[in-house]
Amino acid sequence: MSVTATPPTASSVRPLDTTEPRARFVDLVAAEWIKLWSLRSTLWSFLGGTLAIIGFNVFTAYNDYSNWPGWSAQQKAEFMPNWAMLDAFTDAAVLCLMLTASAMGALTVVGEYSTGLIRTTFTAVPARRSVMAAKVIVVTLVTTALGLLAAGGSFWLTQAILSGRDTGLSIGDAGVVPALLASALIAPVAALVGMAIGALVRASAATMGVSFAVLLLVPMAVSDDHHGTAVVDHLLPYSAWARLAQVVEKPVHFPWSEGGAWAVYAAWGLVSAVITVVAVERRDQ
Repeated sequence: MSVTATPPTASSVRPLDTTEPRARFVDLVAAEWIKLWSLRSTLWSFLGGTLAIIGFNVFTAYNDYSNWPGWSAQQKAEFMPNWAMLDAFTDAAVLCLMLTASAMGALTVVGEYSTGLIRTTFTAVPARRSVMAAKVIVVTLVTTALGLLAAGGSFWLTQAILSGRDTGLSIGDAGVVPALLASALIAPVAALVGMAIGALVRASAATMGVSFAVLLLVPMAVSDDHHGTAVVDHLLPYSAWARLAQVVEKPVHFPWSEGGAWAVYAAWGLVSAVITVVAVERRDQ
């Protein structure tokens, strides 16, 4: 028995709705915002990272407050203002902030590739660059808020503790605002680096490994004692933060300016954002 295919009639074919408005860029940003905060890990990373960073700094400030009576006169003289500022944002805190932010940035990209959601996203919105640009904006906003909350909260609490020894800094002291901004803005820089590496590597474990190596391990491996390694050191985001966190510039073998450190921040952020947006254009999903 043969079956005769019945061609679709005009009434059975749903006409294309040409009146439906095309997605605007602001709609893509809103969609990425909802997508990011729908992940339970985002909220926990945000809260857990902030509390851990503030905890590291408060612990260090309280130690210095407790040990102050036993310090020599030279140690007390050297404490102000750089060490007082570093109590507001310690090395452990900045490493924790960079880890948290880079992981958040990387997961917004590789998370969609690992689940296959990226195919649905690009089918719904063929303008891939617009999708990735929306991701960049959302991640930058969220991680900037993370950095501002962590740096601001740490500064307020640690300097309140140190003020008990008359060694606390105020927001109006010279160099404090740039140091605080540098501590806050290292978060979006690290997040954009994580996104760019995620867009290139597209595998969660490899992306995390490469991100941590670039952001954390390489700065530990190079020193600024020689010109060649000092140039490499001065091109890294962590080293730029260490330069900007100095309220008063310390003598080093190869000094560099605050402007140079801010330029390193800007270059890493802009180049990473461009890589994230462009990398998806010519590669398969």
